[in-house]
Amino acid sequence: MAKKNKKDTPQINAKEILKLFRKKSKPVSAKELYQAFNPDKAQKDTIQNILNRLEEEGKIISIGQGRAYGLIEKMDMVTGTLEVVSSGIGFVLPEDKRRKDVFISPVNMSDAFPGDKVAAALLPNTKGKNPEGRIVRVVERSLNYVPVRIMKKMDSTLFWGQSTHKSMQINYMVDVEDLSREPRIEEVVLVKPRENMDRGLWAADGIEILGMEDDARVQEKIVKFLYNVPGEFPEIVTNATSKLPSEPSEHDINQRWDLRDHPFVTIDSAQAKDFDDGIYVQETTSGYKLFVAIADVTHYVKPGSPLDEEARKRSNSYYFPQSVEPMFPVELSNQLCSLNPDTPRLVMVAEMDFSPAGEQKNSRFYSAVIKSWGRLTYSQVKRALLDEDPGEQDNLGNLYPMLQNAYDLAKLLYAKKRERGSLDFDLPEPEILFNIQGETADIKPRVRHFGHQIIEEFMIAANEAVASYLEQNNEPCMFRIHPKPDQDKLASLFNVLKKTNFASKIPDNSDAKSLQTLLWEVEDSDLEFLVNRLLLRTMMQASYNPDNQGHFGLASQSYCHFTSPIRRYADIIVHRSLKNHLGIISTTQLGYKKMLKTGDYMSKQERNAMSAEREIMKRLTVLFLKDKIGTSYSGVISSVIDFGFWVELTEVSADGMVRLSSLTDDYYELYSGDQKIVGQRTGKTYILGQKLNVRLTNVSLARQQIDLELEETASD
Repeated sequence: MAKKNKKDTPQINAKEILKLFRKKSKPVSAKELYQAFNPDKAQKDTIQNILNRLEEEGKIISIGQGRAYGLIEKMDMVTGTLEVVSSGIGFVLPEDKRRKDVFISPVNMSDAFPGDKVAAALLPNTKGKNPEGRIVRVVERSLNYVPVRIMKKMDSTLFWGQSTHKSMQINYMVDVEDLSREPRIEEVVLVKPRENMDRGLWAADGIEILGMEDDARVQEKIVKFLYNVPGEFPEIVTNATSKLPSEPSEHDINQRWDLRDHPFVTIDSAQAKDFDDGIYVQETTSGYKLFVAIADVTHYVKPGSPLDEEARKRSNSYYFPQSVEPMFPVELSNQLCSLNPDTPRLVMVAEMDFSPAGEQKNSRFYSAVIKSWGRLTYSQVKRALLDEDPGEQDNLGNLYPMLQNAYDLAKLLYAKKRERGSLDFDLPEPEILFNIQGETADIKPRVRHFGHQIIEEFMIAANEAVASYLEQNNEPCMFRIHPKPDQDKLASLFNVLKKTNFASKIPDNSDAKSLQTLLWEVEDSDLEFLVNRLLLRTMMQASYNPDNQGHFGLASQSYCHFTSPIRRYADIIVHRSLKNHLGIISTTQLGYKKMLKTGDYMSKQERNAMSAEREIMKRLTVLFLKDKIGTSYSGVISSVIDFGFWVELTEVSADGMVRLSSLTDDYYELYSGDQKIVGQRTGKTYILGQKLNVRLTNVSLARQQIDLELEETASD
């Protein structure tokens, strides 16, 4: 038998297989692939692995129970993520960003769940502005386990329940035979869906009883499952963690600049347990010298190691009101790498010089060892610097003069940042306060003051300095980018302002400085709320990208994330780039395509974390208001839509809906261009930013909904 000529045999890889698919005018069978590549037994396995991977990536789809494969791009089909809104309709968000979202009606959902990666066939004559599709295949499940609210006992081992996902309108027949006990009504059970019995009805096996639905801790568990928030670390990671030292070695310390005699401090919230940034400020004859020391996580986390792979997969830590799911195990995040007081820690330092006016003159970067002289809280800093409390100043001892330098420099940097046009929206974040039983006691705006701003200004300065340095030296960098605002939404805002006394204040340009000037112009006016909210809605999402596109919101030409490697994987990438350039380490840099793909993945994970954190706040807010039906509140209209308007409450950080169906004095109509709702007969108007008195009429945890009715309009 003649030997195969290697020169005549095509190379077996994904690129060559896709090339073959594109040449064919029909789906390709496995037999045809084998004929084209003439593989041996091992190569047949390679081909099958490549086909599996291409199917997972949504580039091909198996047809006829895997007997053939079709190329998605030739099949008038779109792969992407299914997003479902509370009304039950969905959209497939295509992986190919050039394609438009595909509308999916409930009857065309098949057995897909929200968040699933799906393949959708485009329906005929729907390729215009809003193409419509039908889901033909679930490529990858987003949820293997679903938290289900138990509603009724059917027989000894079978219970009827509902999904706790507000957009997953699915009922379950739950087999509880393997549970440790019988669940109670309104308890939440984690189930594994088994089979689709009918539209909207699945059979499922009970896996674990999570607890009563009105327990705040159970709500955190629900959200973690719904958003696939990672929990316990796999064994390979815990084994790798156990091999780490408990303290930096003398050898590692001796290889670095020794800054243990510099009075570095950390400033964080009282609840914080991982400290990845320390600061120290000197006043010099030519201005100020700022040292920002960041935990040197990459010294212990090597590329490709189990710790690194798990951190990349998680991409960030997840923060909940009563718990944290960290990116790294606590032995590293809270101990070995955390800048705990009075303990030597390995760091990367950004040392920056500033003029007396706050202009950055130069910077340098190096590895060092520091010892935090104090674990300070924002409240301490406020009492000492802002309130000028003599007792707190005495408590700080010899750290107080350094903090005064930090305060003075931060004020200069803040003024410089505002001068260049960094956008500053007045949007307080809600904070949930718990009683000793772990129940929600109150929801108030999170207190912010210039003590927080000190750290924020120094972290921004360090992030900009590192990004600029890497860019100037042509080193790969994972930039933090923030595109320009949506121009159509910006035009809508300006159209609203044209009909007000601020028409002459509409800027000619839409650069950050012009928009920040507009915010200053409306400050303390009746339009302050409206302009802040509408301008915020014009903003695009920030993301990670190896191509520097600037950061619009900060009015920064070059920006990256360097200052939080304990909780963000993007910072790990930046640290490695910086250390490579400085010759501290030598690792293979990620290629451009890998950087691009990693940036997209980290951005997606970040958005998932933000969505999870928003949802738990909403759920706990509903629980808090559950026993307050009939209570009156003051508020302000924060959004208007065609069937009502949202009111942001003043006394508690929550917002609810006033439905037009509850207004009995007139028929009302939305004027979206003017952001107002007007009565057809009376001309009574409800407009964004208007103050109102409302009454709480209902809350629904299942729909995460707060219903309000109007009382009389609040006096100005």
